[in-house]
Parts: sequence; C-alpha cells; structure tokens
Amino acid sequence: MKAYDIVIIGGGPAGLAAAVSARKNGIDRVLILERDKELGGILNQCIHNGFGLHTFKEELTGPEYAARYIAQAAELNLEYKINTMVMDISHEKIVTYMNREEGMQEIQAKAVILAMGCRERSRGALNIPGYRPAGIFSAGTAQRLVNMEGYLPGREVVILGSGDIGLIMARRMTLEGAKVKVVSELMPYSGGLKRNIVQCLDDYGIPLKLSHTVIDIRGKERLEGITLAEVDSHGKPIPGTEEDYTCDTLLLSVGLIPENELSNGMGIDMNRVTSGPNVNESLETSIPGVFACGNVLHVHDLVDFVSEEAAAAGKNAAEYVMREKSAVQISKDIKSPIELEAVEGVRYTVPKTVNVDRMTDRLTVRFRVGAVYQNCFVSAYFDNERVIHKKRPVVAPGEMEDIKLDKSKLLEYPDLKKITIKIEEA
Repeated sequence: MKAYDIVIIGGGPAGLAAAVSARKNGIDRVLILERDKELGGILNQCIHNGFGLHTFKEELTGPEYAARYIAQAAELNLEYKINTMVMDISHEKIVTYMNREEGMQEIQAKAVILAMGCRERSRGALNIPGYRPAGIFSAGTAQRLVNMEGYLPGREVVILGSGDIGLIMARRMTLEGAKVKVVSELMPYSGGLKRNIVQCLDDYGIPLKLSHTVIDIRGKERLEGITLAEVDSHGKPIPGTEEDYTCDTLLLSVGLIPENELSNGMGIDMNRVTSGPNVNESLETSIPGVFACGNVLHVHDLVDFVSEEAAAAGKNAAEYVMREKSAVQISKDIKSPIELEAVEGVRYTVPKTVNVDRMTDRLTVRFRVGAVYQNCFVSAYFDNERVIHKKRPVVAPGEMEDIKLDKSKLLEYPDLKKITIKIEEA
C-alpha cells in the first residue's frame, strides 16, 4: 500500500492552503484528493471580486484567488489527483478512493486533513408546498450555470434566502438581463454580509423582505409564480399577508451544510450547531492525526479566513507527522484542556477546547452570534473572571466574529477549567 505523510481531502481553497502550508513546514509526501475536474473548488464559479483583501492585500475575483494557490502548489511540486472520490477513511487513516484511471485504491496516511467544504441546503429540506416544476435552483447551481456553463436559468426571478450566494446572484441575474423581483428572508435579519446587501440589492433597487417566506409554488411543468407571506416570531405564516409574484425562476439561498459524511463515517465527535467536527487548538478532531479546516469545519464568511485557518491546520498536521516520525511521546503531564463554552448570544466556538501547552503564542477563536446585537460587548470569562470585554457597534449572524487568546495570559491562570464567551449588551 502506498504511503503518504499527509493526505488532504478536497482541493478547494482550504485544501490548497493546507497543502502549501504542510509542504512549507517540511513535509514532502503530501497528496490532495479532489473529486472535481480541476482544483480551486467553489472559487472557480465566483467570478465577482472581493476576495484576497486580507491574504494578498488586493482585490481579486474567485478564480484569480484560486490561481494564486494553484500556482504555489505547482511551484512546490505538490501531488494531487482530480476526478477522484474518497469513499472511506479508517481510524488507522487508511484512505480509500476511486477514479477512472486507477479504480478503487487504498493509501496509508500518517495524518489526514479534512477540507471537503460545504453544500447548499436543498428544497427538500424546506417543506414548501406545491408541485416540482422546472425553474427551481439552488443559488450556487444557478451561479455555475451562468458563470461557467453560459446558461441563463430564467427571466423573472424570486430569491428565497439572503445568504451571500443569493445576494450575489441577485446582482448577477440583473446584470445578465433578468428581472429580480424580490429577495425574501425568513429571519428578521439577513444571513449575508452587509456589503453584499448594499452592493447587490440596494444599488440595483431590489427589495429585501425580512420575516417573509415562500408558502406556495405555482406551475406544473415550468414555474409560473410563487406566494410570499410574512411570518411571526415562530416562523409561521401570518394569514392575510400573502403576496403573489409571477416568476419563471426561484433561487434558494437557504443555508450551507458542511460536507461531513466522511467525518461521520469515521466516528469523529461532531458539533450539532456547526454540523462540523469539534476541534482543539491545533484544529485536530477527536481522532488523533485527523485535522479539519475551512467550510467543512464551520461555514466562513470570507475565503481569506478559510486560507488562514487551513494554513494553521497544515502546519499543525506537519508538526504531528514530525512528532510521530521522531517517536516523540506527548508528555503525560500535559494538563487537561480548557473548555470553550458559547452562551448568551454566541452559538459556537472554533476551537472547542484549548491546551495551553500546545497552543501558539496567540490563538484566534472564531464564532458566530445568533441574532443582531447593537452597541454590545464581546466578553470572555476565565472561569468566573471577566478578562476580555471588547466593544462592538454591531454584531450579526451573517458575519464571523473572533477573539484572540494570548498564551502568556492563559499561563497566568494555571487552574483554569473553562473560558466562557458571551455577548453582553451595553
């Protein structure tokens, strides 16, 4: 059986950044396995700009951003296989994959990095009544049709959900000559970045209806129209608020789900809020030597943060392989990890636990909130003592937040058991 030091599942922005980082940290035998026909992942269909401001200090389109990392992978002579589907990963890190050229193969990895990204939630998860006519697409599918295949899905468009892909497709369809009639959002706030609401809706006069959802779909062969209704605080339609729209296309931008079938199959400890693995300060899952990064771990708002997180995963995986090779045993004296608890407005944290002995000098903890809060504080309590109290004019579910944990500060609390992160209103 062929052996590699690190096998990376997924060749999108997370997989590429992790592979580049692993190679730069001294690992020679790195393999990327990608199921699509090319590297780059979802970035290849994101032809709008706004990428790379943090990573490259310039504004790039999605394909340009991906090309930077693909070029780095080529320079470092990284090995990859495309059109290759990973079928299974065992606890012993034996990776089973399949492609046309080799058939079914097994390879042994010393470490595995999960970077499979995420997929869109489908209509089947929404329980919208009505027939199943042509003309209903996920926003990402429509994006691929327009930007890569050269097809326009329709002329009169309604968009359900205000996630970033839906907002961007409202602008994209408008620029291609379609009429986007309305963007409807079930929640009382948008699920996308504020800049996308401004640049993709406000600039084109497209209305955004918050606390509204689709309650009926008309048409048998082809979509003919939909009915919107306002919803109450429990998400139930309010009688008498129905509005009919004629349209031939309905785009769904109703959330992203991390692609964790492989993770579940391995028996990794999962987080019910993110639908991704629980990880420690090294982005290592509950299985030693298996790391996770990018949208398979938790859905990010900016690809720059995906790359930053993946680079850390690549570095940590490289250090794990080096320790295994040199047979360095982790000291039994290492203290129990500190648990990170998300409460009072904070939905989750990545990582979930922190071991001070193994963390970097400064650790970024990322999280999302569950509602819109204005003039509030992001606070962190070390056991019962408030240590971080950061003023924020506004925090919203559509944008990731973070706090920084300094190792030197944590060392001042040798008996620390729990760090609690919460939103405190002013």
